[in-house]
Amino acid sequence: MKVILQQDVKGLGKKDSMVDVSDGYARNYLLPKGLAVEATAANISQMKARNEAEQKRKERELANAKAVAESLGGKTIVIRTKAGESGKLFGSITNKEIADKIKSEFKVDIDKKHIVLDEPIRSLGVVDVDVKLYPGVSTKVKVRVEAE
Repeated sequence: MKVILQQDVKGLGKKDSMVDVSDGYARNYLLPKGLAVEATAANISQMKARNEAEQKRKERELANAKAVAESLGGKTIVIRTKAGESGKLFGSITNKEIADKIKSEFKVDIDKKHIVLDEPIRSLGVVDVDVKLYPGVSTKVKVRVEAE
């Protein structure tokens, strides 16, 4: 019997994939638990429509990420903070502060999780920071830390 999976089923397949299973497995386990639906013409067309919509959404997100990467590429962000005589900061600059500064200066909303810092910035100077916007799309931003 051919069924369309409504959820990921371990050892069988991913959501929205059509698989061939035994009649008993489908009738006694997959269908009653809502893990799958029978592969009728209507259900197959719904699955194809969902897959196409998902593909278009991913293409849109990729295009947006490339546009943001193009606009941010090579830009410099200046963050002013309190520092000691030796150039050490009183505290540190985190990826959240960098994301907030990007949002305020360039009007681009970036999640702090997308900003890659090995460790927080704790001294004055210029640091190159990677911003991963989408799988396969990233850019570098310079962060200049200056004393107030």
